[in-house]
Amino acid sequence: MTDGKKKTKNSVTEKPKKSKKGIMLRLSRYVLKQKHLFIPAIIMTLLSNQLSLMGPKYSGAALDAIELSTGVDFPVVTENVLKMILCYALSAVLSYILSVIMVHLSQKITYNMRKELFEKLGTLKVNYFDTHHTGDIISHLSYDIDTINATLSHDLVQVMTSIYTVIGSLFFMWQISKPMILIFVFTVPVSILFTRYRSKKVRPLFTARSKKYGELNGFAEEMLSGARSIEAYGRQDVISDRFNDKNEEAMNAYYNAEYNAALLFPTINLINNVSITLVAVFGGILYMNSVSGTVAAGSMLFITLGGVAQFVQYSRKFAGPINEFSNILHEFQSAFSAAGRVFAVLDEEPEKPDSYDATELKEVHGDVLLQDITFGYIPEKPILKNVTINAEKGKTIAIVGPTGAGKTTIINLLMRFYDPDKGEIRLDGIPAIKIKRNDLRLSFTMVLQDTWLFHGTVYDNIAYGSADATPEEVRKAAESARILSFIESLPDGFDTVLSDDGVNISKGQKQLITIARAFLSKSPMLILDEATSNVDSRTEILIGEAMNELMKDRTCFVIAHRLSTIQNADTILVVRDGKISEQGNHEELLKKGGFYSTLYNSQFT
Repeated sequence: MTDGKKKTKNSVTEKPKKSKKGIMLRLSRYVLKQKHLFIPAIIMTLLSNQLSLMGPKYSGAALDAIELSTGVDFPVVTENVLKMILCYALSAVLSYILSVIMVHLSQKITYNMRKELFEKLGTLKVNYFDTHHTGDIISHLSYDIDTINATLSHDLVQVMTSIYTVIGSLFFMWQISKPMILIFVFTVPVSILFTRYRSKKVRPLFTARSKKYGELNGFAEEMLSGARSIEAYGRQDVISDRFNDKNEEAMNAYYNAEYNAALLFPTINLINNVSITLVAVFGGILYMNSVSGTVAAGSMLFITLGGVAQFVQYSRKFAGPINEFSNILHEFQSAFSAAGRVFAVLDEEPEKPDSYDATELKEVHGDVLLQDITFGYIPEKPILKNVTINAEKGKTIAIVGPTGAGKTTIINLLMRFYDPDKGEIRLDGIPAIKIKRNDLRLSFTMVLQDTWLFHGTVYDNIAYGSADATPEEVRKAAESARILSFIESLPDGFDTVLSDDGVNISKGQKQLITIARAFLSKSPMLILDEATSNVDSRTEILIGEAMNELMKDRTCFVIAHRLSTIQNADTILVVRDGKISEQGNHEELLKKGGFYSTLYNSQFT
């Protein structure tokens, strides 16, 4: 990064860990915003599970209608079997409708969450993007939200179903045989305690997994953007080894999370199978005592064969959701970790809002003053120290100096990407901090060394400089930037689609397109940061006159390493060690024989 800005070693947002309850509460707010889908989903859940719970009741009644001593009451058996089939069939239909509703619900929630996250990124300070890898930010928008989506669309249905099934099964079992419920007094607490114990150990592992996937995405994005340089230096094997290391770390994190989560399911399954076995044994004993007459009808210990069958089925329904919940718990842990990362970005401090009395800029003349500016990206290590620059309307201020001296930092302060630690910046006599940021930034047109083009036509990329540009103006801008002949040579001319960041054209051509974009801007001030660094010397000469026309009557700040491009500047500032060491025009600085003279003459030696 320029001027001392560094990416943090760990690109994942470092925030205090949020509680599971807090994350659940925030997710529930997203769910409740979709009441028109969530309320029908609850109704479908209640109806579907109620019908499913009625099935064992009818099957038990059918069994009780079969008596070996008196024969089979076929009408009663048939009626109950048909009722049982009807209940299960209707339950299946309602479950399908519920699944469809939940898919739509999860889509709405993830759409809103992704939209909110992207809009939040647009409000963050530039510092956030200076200290976080692009790949990691993208992983929040894609992987993390997709993980949340999977849980909301599938696992949430199972949880809603499980809760109702457990309560309903317990109610029916209570009606059938109260003594047999005592079995669950021992097995259920064991399941709950073990599940809680394992979940506490598993959650940090899923957080680590999300973190490692973010690092992997960040590394892959960084390496793919530099594919040409990697091949040019023959570093494919080295980069592949580094990627394999990152990939292995991600896979190990994935394995540790999944392995520890997988231990939960078989243990809970074992406990539930033991409880069902005890139910069958205890129920059989009670039934035998009831048949033999040891227990009188109407007694709490009396139970029929159908009652035993019902209780066993309800105990399975009771134990099944507990089993399923332990199985999907690790997916919830993953979703909570992903949601925590997303919410950490949403909780990032945005760029400070404009003050209530911020000034709207109507007409900008272009007088700029930087008075005694001191600034550092790390406050303890200032990059600029007591810098004063006075740029009058229509003047061109060139800024030169060694790499890391603070040239680009001055531009960042002018645009209010950062505010100075000390000193003040004024535009037309108005303090910059009292001007609306959007108005301030629209007062400048920037042409940077790092060109930015988006996926779209050449026309769209140039017209980006002015929302109301006409085709004639776009064409004239391309001609002024000396890129028209190249555009007309393309298969579709101005309608040629540029791939992402314009990788299908040369760097010089990309830069000329951004210069053409600047010609459309009507801003009274211009910033050129190595604007011709990627064009050849002949092309640089060709666009020199056009650049002079572009700079006419504008206050211009020009950063250049090629000193031949700034010889006509009104004032040249030499920045060294965060201070302005020399100041004057080209001829004056050459006569002084200082650093500028040495720098200029070094081009010819």
